[in-house]
Amino acid sequence: MPILGFNITKINAEKKNEVNQKVDIASDLKISKVSEEKVFLDKAQTALRFDFDFIVNYNPNIGTINLSGFILYVEGEESAKKILDSWKKNKTIEPDLMEKLFNSILLRCNIKTLLITQELNLPPHVRLPMVVAEKESKEIKNKKDNYIG
Repeated sequence: MPILGFNITKINAEKKNEVNQKVDIASDLKISKVSEEKVFLDKAQTALRFDFDFIVNYNPNIGTINLSGFILYVEGEESAKKILDSWKKNKTIEPDLMEKLFNSILLRCNIKTLLITQELNLPPHVRLPMVVAEKESKEIKNKKDNYIG
């Protein structure tokens, strides 16, 4: 079933120190709550709200970026009940659904976080494509071609 909506409800970003050494960047994504959301839909469908926290830490003690929000997901009434029951009992979500949710959340949060890193003058938390000069590129290729292992 489709994702119905995505909302960021809280943004907290802080740069504590200047970047003058090697930076260790770690990110984490957690689903904090699953609940039924009142949305006007077909009676055979139910909207589920998945609250999340996306955190990027810059260590040692350089900064943090925290995004909180929720994603609305539409599911059949029976499936929605199973998802809610599984969450209430074990705090688990089936892998296929988790993959859909995490990919959607990561896509949007990574873009938003990348913009925030520019504002705070922090290094990007994801690897960005880089242009390599043609001369360097040929040298690297030749080194690979000459490898004897």
